[in-house]
Amino acid sequence: MVDVKLLVRENVKKLIPYSCARDEYNGDTGIFMDANENPYGNLNRYPDPYQKELKAAISEFKGIGQEKIFLGNGSDEIIDLCFRIFCNPGVDKVLTFTPTYGMYEVSANINDIKVLKVPLTDKFQIDLQNVSPLLSDKTLKLIFICSPNNPTGNSMNFTDVEYILKNFTGIVVIDEAYIDFSDKPSFIRLVDNYSNLILMQTFSKAFGLAAVRVGMAFSQPEIVQFFNKLKPPYNISTINQKAAMRKLNKIEEYRAQVTKIKEEKQRLSANLQKMKITEIVYPSDANFLLVKVKNASYIYNTLVNKNIIVRNRSSVINNCIRITVGKKSENDQLIKELNNIVL
Repeated sequence: MVDVKLLVRENVKKLIPYSCARDEYNGDTGIFMDANENPYGNLNRYPDPYQKELKAAISEFKGIGQEKIFLGNGSDEIIDLCFRIFCNPGVDKVLTFTPTYGMYEVSANINDIKVLKVPLTDKFQIDLQNVSPLLSDKTLKLIFICSPNNPTGNSMNFTDVEYILKNFTGIVVIDEAYIDFSDKPSFIRLVDNYSNLILMQTFSKAFGLAAVRVGMAFSQPEIVQFFNKLKPPYNISTINQKAAMRKLNKIEEYRAQVTKIKEEKQRLSANLQKMKITEIVYPSDANFLLVKVKNASYIYNTLVNKNIIVRNRSSVINNCIRITVGKKSENDQLIKELNNIVL
């Protein structure tokens, strides 16, 4: 087991966190005259800083203890906190597997952390031969693994990920933003086995709450305590906590929507594979498809002119567009317009 305290920055260990009024009294009822709040209004009170009700619901849904759950203002806050807790600016490094979610590198740059990039294989899998020599670098503190990966859509091989967890003495962050759309099991089952694992999920994708900005991290209580120590006191609003709670109270609706999206993804993929403009439709465990086409920029611009917006990913994978699965009517319109394109 990795001793997490040896990885935490010294100033973070010594940090005395801000103590808000709800740290001193966390009851639900009473005459509140402690936090300089306006006594009038429906949203006049500060939110629960530790989101206890929401964490209890997530704990039941995910089958993991509340003490192992941290909630962030989107997964982006969690990513940033990982750098703040474990990486010394100008000294330490982070490893990413490219192409992948761009915020890992952006957050690293903000925190003045050097980024090591190991390209994925032709099948978009981790190349352990290139990774293994880097795992002994004492200045390498974080490794980010996106699975299912964005923008490629595929899940990483379980054995490759576990090899890294077993052989790396730093922190491994697995980003499962799209796991709800995958038929493969979540890595959440490994949280109890590895003290150096932080697993991220989100309410933004399958739960349809991208505007709400609630990200989840699952890890050992020791790491969760450091997250709580560094986060802003009220990082998730009452409105957003309640929105997430409403979704968790409608699990059947969530499951039905996920099923529809997965069915539409298969239908969209089958249609794309028949088109003359298509070269490859990559397998996807997410709610999007990465498609290699004959002229990505032309196709992208043609679709924009028809008021259909996809993502041109040619800057990271040559001649590829990324298509998010929409409603049936939206997918039908996309298929129609793509079939009209002549190159």
